Amino acid sequence: MIGKTFKRTDASEDVQAKGFDDFELRLGDLMRGERATMGKSLLDVQRELKIKAAYIAAIENADPSAFDTPGFIAGYVRSYARYLNMDPDEAFAAFSEESGFVTAHGMSADASSLKGKSAEPVVGPLGKDIFSASPTPFIPVGDAVLAQFEPRALGSLMVLVALIGGLGYGGWTVLQEVQKVQFAPVEQTPVVVSDIDPLAGASNVPQTNDALAAFDTPSREALDRLYRPQALDVPVLVARDAPISTLNPSAIGALIPDERFEPAVTVAAIETPEPFAPPVRVVEEAVPELQLVAVRPAWVRVRSADGTVIYEGVMEPGQNFVVPATEEPASLRVGESGAMYFAVNGVHYGPVGPKGVVTSNVELTTESLTQTYAVADLTSDNDLAEIVNFAEVVADE
Repeated sequence: MIGKTFKRTDASEDVQAKGFDDFELRLGDLMRGERATMGKSLLDVQRELKIKAAYIAAIENADPSAFDTPGFIAGYVRSYARYLNMDPDEAFAAFSEESGFVTAHGMSADASSLKGKSAEPVVGPLGKDIFSASPTPFIPVGDAVLAQFEPRALGSLMVLVALIGGLGYGGWTVLQEVQKVQFAPVEQTPVVVSDIDPLAGASNVPQTNDALAAFDTPSREALDRLYRPQALDVPVLVARDAPISTLNPSAIGALIPDERFEPAVTVAAIETPEPFAPPVRVVEEAVPELQLVAVRPAWVRVRSADGTVIYEGVMEPGQNFVVPATEEPASLRVGESGAMYFAVNGVHYGPVGPKGVVTSNVELTTESLTQTYAVADLTSDNDLAEIVNFAEVVADE
């Protein structure tokens, strides 16, 4: 009838079409995504939550068989959900739905430990996951033993071993050849070159000379006595202090008697002494003293042979300078030659030159000065006379 609604019983219900992005997200995908967003690995979660990484991987894979005790699964799932900022109850409900896990009573057998049971692992809706094959799926599989060796390294090792073996075999072969002794066969038979005792049978030689037959050979003791040193009855002594005994204490040394204090003796009592040899001189005679004597102010410079300045300055009247004795003679340079004289063992020579003249390179040796300059005339220079007379008066006092 018109206006009456009816519905066919055999009409199928409308099926809602799904879009390209309409797909179901599992709990493990959500947890892995949140963990990746936080930048955490399974080992990081294990270190922070104190839960084994194997249990974290089992929660993400919805595999309750990886847990040793099913009674702790709910706590592990809720703790991991709170760590990822997810609802703990919704996360545990999704885990139970996906894995088929049912909370068991505390006294039941299902709540006890699963260790030692040979139960097959629970297969999820998507099949057995790869993480269920190992209790530690996050640990990488170790490499094989031969995988750590490279073929090129093995080849180089074999070459080195072959080289060492070849060198050792070569050295051993050379050593064997050096120590080897070979005998070559000789056709000629060896003969005796000489007898063992060439004088054997010499006593049977007939003696033809009668003089040699009458010769008496000296005995062994006589020959020994001949080569022994001769024994002396009186030892021969050599006076080693003979040079000291020849010295005359009255002629040399510090104990020479003074003739002024000797008592008077008669000529008859005096015996003529034996002549003594002159004493041996062991030291050289003293070098004559050489002085520079200034009678008026004069500038003086004394330089050694190597150029070193020994003395330099202005000598005042009456001032003396003793020239040191050196191997090479020193030289003199005077600004006022007429005011400078030389004194050799108290005898004055000079002056060095005329007044107001500079004299240089004067060799300061006694031989040169005594030959070049004459003895100073005291009457020609009053200043020199005053200095010499004053020196004599001081010496007499």
